[in-house]
Amino acid sequence: MRTEIRTAIYFLMPVFLAAGCSSQKNEQSKNTPPFSIAGGDTEKSAALAETEAEKPWVTFIELGSVNCIPCKMMQPVMKEIEEEYAGQVQVVFYDVWTQAGKPYAEQYRIRAIPTQIFLDSEGKEYSRHEGYFPKEELVKVLKQKGVK
Repeated sequence: MRTEIRTAIYFLMPVFLAAGCSSQKNEQSKNTPPFSIAGGDTEKSAALAETEAEKPWVTFIELGSVNCIPCKMMQPVMKEIEEEYAGQVQVVFYDVWTQAGKPYAEQYRIRAIPTQIFLDSEGKEYSRHEGYFPKEELVKVLKQKGVK
């Protein structure tokens, strides 16, 4: 019985969370963020794997939606992080309101969007934040793992 209740709550939670974000659907091409989506580019991942031994690096995962207002506010922050910390930080975005992104919402057990998850070089989660995350505060989390 408890499992059924938890499962029902888990699947209904995104519906309740959506109330805080814009539910209007725009054309996907107009809302595509300027950074890696759903795992990113394989060449970039290969480049990061090569530099893993040389530099500390972190995977910064943003779970949100291209149609969510706070998530849209995070897009420029993610772009800046990706550019300023290239080779040290891999930025990945999953749109959890799509079929392709939905499994990541389940995998990371998100309760609200946007949610930022930080993985160390071994793929272990070391920090998590829900809601808009200002760049200055986000950089502090990256520096915990030696990102310069």
